[in-house]
Amino acid sequence: MAAAEMGQGLFITGTDTGVGKTVVGAAIARMLHLQGINVGVMKPVESGVTDTSRLGPDAQLLAWAAGCDDDIDLVSPYRLKEALAPSVAASREKIRIIPGVLQERFEQLQKKHDIVIVEGAGGLMAPVTGGILVADVARMLNLPLLVVTHPRLGTVNHTFLTTFAAGQLQLPIAGYLINRMPANPDPASETAPHTLASLVSADLLGVLPEVVDKEPEQIVKLIASEIESSPGLPLLMTALGLKGKA
Repeated sequence: MAAAEMGQGLFITGTDTGVGKTVVGAAIARMLHLQGINVGVMKPVESGVTDTSRLGPDAQLLAWAAGCDDDIDLVSPYRLKEALAPSVAASREKIRIIPGVLQERFEQLQKKHDIVIVEGAGGLMAPVTGGILVADVARMLNLPLLVVTHPRLGTVNHTFLTTFAAGQLQLPIAGYLINRMPANPDPASETAPHTLASLVSADLLGVLPEVVDKEPEQIVKLIASEIESSPGLPLLMTALGLKGKA
């Protein structure tokens, strides 16, 4: 693959922790898998993993959604016990995160799958190791960003900052999704899609509903259906290099 050529896949990032990027990444993987596309998934670093001899909950959900059974060290090369920023958790556990290992494992997944969905940790500026940020990992893997944001008060600032930083770092953005829109939104949430669309220099790919009182796999199934019926689906498929399949 030439250095300037974008890989087929997405790097899922969020405007903050807890915006639902695992569910969104898993929903996209499931949607593609059900279309017969060979999908691989990767969670380069996952913290908050109780049993590090197994996949953590985020990586488990991604792998289930994609219907893949890749080796756990490909899907999730670094699994850390403490629910902290990757660099902090790794330091406390005396584990050295090596960026080259992440790239090597990703390239192995690329050889096995047509599309690879990668989910970052936290937001773009979250530290991974030393001076390496999540944004640096996204650049290294050479995938376009899909930004997951929220509709709550503060989303304009959070989303604008994330997309602006990506632009300054020359990281391509496939678009952004607003996740967890309440059934009865307050004025801040109700006006968020229009406000963001008028300010953010990236495509709004959809507004996803808030799903409560469901198991993670059920939520993924529902969100996958929402994404598949979203007006932004053709843009998403084009970003994935699957233009004719929307």
